[in-house]
Amino acid sequence: MERLYQLCELVRGLTLEPLVGRVIARPFIGESGVFERTENRRDFAVRPPKPTVLELVKDAGHEVIGLGKIGDIFAHVGMTKEVKANGHSQLWKKTREVAAEGGLIMTNFVDFDVLYGHRRDPRGYGLALEEWDRELGRFLEEMLSDDAIVITADHGNDPTWSGTDHTRERVPILMTGGQFSCLGNAGLRDSFSDIGATIGNFFGVEMDEGTVIE
Repeated sequence: MERLYQLCELVRGLTLEPLVGRVIARPFIGESGVFERTENRRDFAVRPPKPTVLELVKDAGHEVIGLGKIGDIFAHVGMTKEVKANGHSQLWKKTREVAAEGGLIMTNFVDFDVLYGHRRDPRGYGLALEEWDRELGRFLEEMLSDDAIVITADHGNDPTWSGTDHTRERVPILMTGGQFSCLGNAGLRDSFSDIGATIGNFFGVEMDEGTVIE
């Protein structure tokens, strides 16, 4: 496994021109064709070219906590704390624990993508979604009056589609709590940057790009 990490770090250095966003190490056990990925994935990402909302919120004096692989995705930039967790149940547990600290918390529920989307497992995807929905209901009941939650994705991964690539359909943006309680329909957005601008506005920081969703 250490050799895999070393090779990926070497490839990272060789793929800065032309720029490759991430080099991903995916350790697995078992034989080719019948294998199981382990929890030791590691992403070698490039530093974001401009300050992200995570960095600006952190610089404004707030806690910024990344759960799961968030730290890897953002090249470990812009967070006051990184919390490692694997599997949806553990991610929900850790999210609840750090929620008491306040600030901006970003959690990546990656099982939908890795375990069920790419594997084209609609039954597993459906069961995971039902479980996740129950946990979300509990979380919403536990939220304080000035809390806010944003649920979105970076791409689609339809488990019924052919092949194993991302299906790239439009993704939802669901927001509630705090200033979003009576939002209604935010309509079709032109850019993911609108999400960053909206989160920044919630914490009193202004982004260079994006339109605040009101």
